[in-house]
Amino acid sequence: MAPSGVADELMLRCLAMFDSRDEAEILRRAMAQVSTVGAGRAEAGYLLLGDGLVRCPGDAFRATPALDARVRELAGRDGPVRFPRRGWGWAFALREPDGPHESDGQHAPNGLRGALVVSSRDRPGEDERFLLSLLVHQTSAALSIAAAHRRERAQAAELRRARGEREAIRRRLDRALSDLGHLHEVHDALARAGARGDGEAGIARALHRVTGLPAAVEDRFGNLRAWAGPGRPDPYPKPDPAQREELLRETARRSRPARVRDRLVAVATPRGEPLGALCLLDPEGRADERAVRALDQAASALALELAHLRELAELELRLRRELVDDLLTGADDTSAYARAEAVGHDLHGPHHVVAVRWADGPADDGFLRAVGRAASGLGLRVLPTRRSGTAVLVARGRPAERALHAALSRELGSPAGAVGVGGRCDAPHEVPRSYQEALRALEVRQGSHSAYGITFFDDLGLYRILRTGKDQREVEQFVREWLGPLLDYDALHRTALVETLTAYFDRGGNYSETAAALVIHRSTLRYRLQRIREISGSDLTDVDSRLNLQVATRIWKIMRSGPE
Repeated sequence: MAPSGVADELMLRCLAMFDSRDEAEILRRAMAQVSTVGAGRAEAGYLLLGDGLVRCPGDAFRATPALDARVRELAGRDGPVRFPRRGWGWAFALREPDGPHESDGQHAPNGLRGALVVSSRDRPGEDERFLLSLLVHQTSAALSIAAAHRRERAQAAELRRARGEREAIRRRLDRALSDLGHLHEVHDALARAGARGDGEAGIARALHRVTGLPAAVEDRFGNLRAWAGPGRPDPYPKPDPAQREELLRETARRSRPARVRDRLVAVATPRGEPLGALCLLDPEGRADERAVRALDQAASALALELAHLRELAELELRLRRELVDDLLTGADDTSAYARAEAVGHDLHGPHHVVAVRWADGPADDGFLRAVGRAASGLGLRVLPTRRSGTAVLVARGRPAERALHAALSRELGSPAGAVGVGGRCDAPHEVPRSYQEALRALEVRQGSHSAYGITFFDDLGLYRILRTGKDQREVEQFVREWLGPLLDYDALHRTALVETLTAYFDRGGNYSETAAALVIHRSTLRYRLQRIREISGSDLTDVDSRLNLQVATRIWKIMRSGPE
């Protein structure tokens, strides 16, 4: 047995190992103590890492791969090892003290923590073996304590991580609950607006209320339809059409609101077709994810609203067209009154049928809408339809002279069109007659030298009984027969004999009124009438000649400038 003084001294030196929490440092200190207990030396040290023992330090100059293999072969048991020119070698297993061993992620058989390999020239004596055993025991204890501290640190870190995850989950849950409450608030606000029938304006007000930002509803062309909140621009800016279409396509492709300068924009696209846009004005960048979600949800509500409005408009347009088609072909009064009331039109009172043709562009639905807008701009209540390239309106009241053609020219961007207005009808069953009259007036206007303008059937006079089409040539030949010499003379000498004759007939042959209308002296009028007799060879006092000349001048006036 080793002297107690030597053992006590070894115990004191081993206490330093318990101050360290680094297992590699503990093993290094233990290896340094081997030479202090006898003639032996430390050959190598091993620590359990993962599933096996790993040399520590890895660059121990006396250790060899053969030694590593032998230590692994012992598998946590004490056992002899061989070294060249050394009489004794031993591998001591470093195990935790007896008792239950806690897992720390290392698969340690029987609490194995490592191994200490020592050698000596000669087999050590009993005292030296005792001291080595004491050193191994103390090293094992120190390693066990270090492993326990490592486990505690790992557990504490895991606990902190678990607490952090729990806190993060709690925060996410709080945010989710808060966001859900906000979505419920948005949904309730939009639902209330829908229940009240507030339409687009209600959606804009609801969005402004839940976000605190000004909200605007625009149609697909960028025109303002509704506004909620402060700072409404006046006038509202009109975007470039090409840029507007590109914005709608790009925003719809993203399927979520997009920022465009100082605005957040969401597109209302029911069935994939952009019908409008919903915007939040946010020049200071205050809009958060909640505002974006609220805008997205409001845009979905707007899409439903716009789709519903379009369906109603298409239904009303279809009903109106069916009603007009029946009116033009003949409908009984009772049924016509009821159907007109259903689409918001009062058929009672005087109506006129209006026929419109334009040279620029096809007579499609866009053309019909433009005609309807021009008529509405004049205060006319109309029922529109299309027939054979012609826009047909059943209008309440009589269009003002030339005003309708001027309004259509502005709306369509060109004056190259003709309008025919039928006579008055006081009951629905009279509409077919007014329709035929409107077509007749339109035909006369288009056949005249001034083909663009408006013609009223009531102003056709003689042309009411004259047909056009194939008989137009015969009408022109009649005019040439009676007025040809005068027309040729006027063209050659730049005179106005035909105009003078027309004014003379229009005023019933009254010299004074005719001279005043032409702003000439009575003697000048007499001279002109004499020249007319000479050039035409017609006697103005002859009843038949006078009648034919008057008819010819009437037709010439219509052919030249259209009915007035």
